[in-house]
Amino acid sequence: MDIAHLSDRILNADRRALARAITLVESARADHRVAADDLLSRLAASGRQSLRIGLSGTPGVGKSTFIEAFGMMLIAKGLRVAVLAVDPSSARSGGSILGDKTRMERLSRERSAFIRPSPSQSHLGGVARRTRDAVALCEAAGFDVVLIETVGVGQSETVVSELSDLFLLLLAPAGGDELQGVKRGIMEIADLILVNKADGDLKATATRTCADYAGALRLLRKRPQDPEGFPKALTVSALEEAGLEQSWEEIQALANWRRESGHWDRNRAAQAQYWFAEEVRQALLARLETPWARSRMAELSSAVADGRQTPQAAARDLLAGLGV
Repeated sequence: MDIAHLSDRILNADRRALARAITLVESARADHRVAADDLLSRLAASGRQSLRIGLSGTPGVGKSTFIEAFGMMLIAKGLRVAVLAVDPSSARSGGSILGDKTRMERLSRERSAFIRPSPSQSHLGGVARRTRDAVALCEAAGFDVVLIETVGVGQSETVVSELSDLFLLLLAPAGGDELQGVKRGIMEIADLILVNKADGDLKATATRTCADYAGALRLLRKRPQDPEGFPKALTVSALEEAGLEQSWEEIQALANWRRESGHWDRNRAAQAQYWFAEEVRQALLARLETPWARSRMAELSSAVADGRQTPQAAARDLLAGLGV
C-alpha cells in the first residue's frame, strides 16, 4: 500500500481514500497497524482542525434524525460535515447492524457529507477503539465539523469527552423519572442538553422537561471551561427542524470562547495525553493474547482454583513472565 499516495488523496478531500484509510486504521493486523501509524503521522503535519462534536442520547430519542437535520443545515451554510456513528456489537457474534447510514438517507447523498458507521466491538466508552484515529483522518480531509455519535447513554459514555471539543446530550420529553435515569457522569460532561421532539402534542412537555434540566444544570458545579450561562438546556425538533439554528449559535459561541480563553488548546493537549496512556494500556493487554500468555494464564488459573497459589502471587508470576 502506497501510504504517501493515500495521504495526498486524503489531503485533497478524496472521500474514497478517506473510507479506505478508516478501514486501515480499524484493522487489527500488525502490518496494517504499522501502515496506519505511518499514515496518521504524515497527516498530522497538515495541522488541520475540525470542530469535533460528540453526541449521545437515550434509545429512541431520534439521534439519527437530529444528526441528519443538523448536518443538512450545516451543509446549507457551506460547511463540510463528517459523521462517525458507532453501533453496538453483539457480545455473542461480534456482529453489528451498522444501520445509521441507511437512517440518514438525505445526508448520505450530499457530496459535502461523509457518513461512516463503525462497530463498537465491545469497547467501553460508547466509541470504537479507533474512533479517535477516524476523527483525525476526517480533519485531515478538510471537514469543518465532525459529529461523533456514541452507542447510547451510560456511565461509560463519558469517554467521548476525550475526543470531542463539545458534547451534546440529546433527550426526549419526559417527566422527573427520566431526569433521575440519566447518569450524573454524563450530565457533568454535557455542554448542551437538547430536548428533542419539541413538536405537536409533546411541545409543552418538552418545554417543561427543558426547564427541569436547566434547573439540574444550575445545581452542578460550574466548570472552569465554561463561560457564564453554560452548560445549558434547549428544546429542538429534528422533525420540524426547529431550534437547530439556535443550537448551532450556542455551539459556536462556546467554541469561540474556549478558543479565545485557551481552554481549547489545553483540552486538546490533555486529550492527546489520555490517548497516549490508553495506547500503552491496550498494548499491555494485547500481550495477554499471545499463545504463551494464554497457556500460562490457564496454568496459573488452575493453580489458583486448586488453592496452590493466591491470586496475587499468580498475577505476579504471569507479569514477571511477560517482563512487566
